[in-house]
Amino acid sequence: MFGFGMPELIVILVIVLVVFGAGKLPEIGGALGKSIRNFKRASDGKDEIEIKPRKEEDGKKEG
Repeated sequence: MFGFGMPELIVILVIVLVVFGAGKLPEIGGALGKSIRNFKRASDGKDEIEIKPRKEEDGKKEG
C-alpha cells in the first residue's frame, strides 16, 4: 500500500494529533467515514448521497 510501513503510519498519526488535537479526531474520523460511504454509493451508481448536518441535542442540561 504505497510503500507505507508501520513507522511511517505512526509518524503520520503523530503529525495529525499535533495539528488537529485529540478532541477533534472523532469528528474527523466520522467525516472521513461519511465521505468514504458517500464515495462508495456514488461509484455504485446510487443517486442518494447523505448530506444531512449533524444533529445537536436540544435537551442538554443547562448548569
